[in-house]
Amino acid sequence: MEFTYNDRDYKVVIERKKSNRNTYIRVKKDLSILVTTNKLTTDRYIKSLLEESSNNIVRMIDSQKVKNKNNEGFNYLGKKYDIIYVDYTDISIGEEKVFLNKNFDIDKWYKKQAKKLFKERLDYWYNNFSRKIPHPSLRIRKMSSRWGVCNTKLKVVTLNLELIKRDIKYLDYVIVHELSHLIYPNHSRDFWNLVEENIGDYKKYRKEMKEF
Repeated sequence: MEFTYNDRDYKVVIERKKSNRNTYIRVKKDLSILVTTNKLTTDRYIKSLLEESSNNIVRMIDSQKVKNKNNEGFNYLGKKYDIIYVDYTDISIGEEKVFLNKNFDIDKWYKKQAKKLFKERLDYWYNNFSRKIPHPSLRIRKMSSRWGVCNTKLKVVTLNLELIKRDIKYLDYVIVHELSHLIYPNHSRDFWNLVEENIGDYKKYRKEMKEF
């Protein structure tokens, strides 16, 4: 099954599970269209649903294309670099290019940079936060669907390693967002007011981060 948009056919992947009660459509990184549904859902129904949802699917495809473009090449602290593969060094960052050994563990390098920077920014915001909060522990890991997580019981803030690729203002927003959960463990109006107390432009940053 395929979905056609602008004279291009996009593969439709259907995952049927007995446990699925509803049908969901999303666009994956490779621009294929994933339909998760119940085991009894017919192809005819799915085709009809794709037609009805065509405008939303087109928006998801365009959005994913923007995300893919923004993640091309080598990104570090909000700047994009062209990758030049070399044998004489592990990594060397120039003005517009990064010289990279093919065997270099880039995720390990990213994490090393993130450990230092994320800790510095977490300490900064803890010391400058508008409310009194406990000092949380920091964890860093790759996450596919969240920029950050706050475990309010254990007082642990987990930050997405991918933030090391973006401008520091986005890292700061995510840290403030998670620290705010130490006061309000929800997304109530009071929670967002607290975020705004510390990051006045948070709505702008949230919108921009949807393109990553």
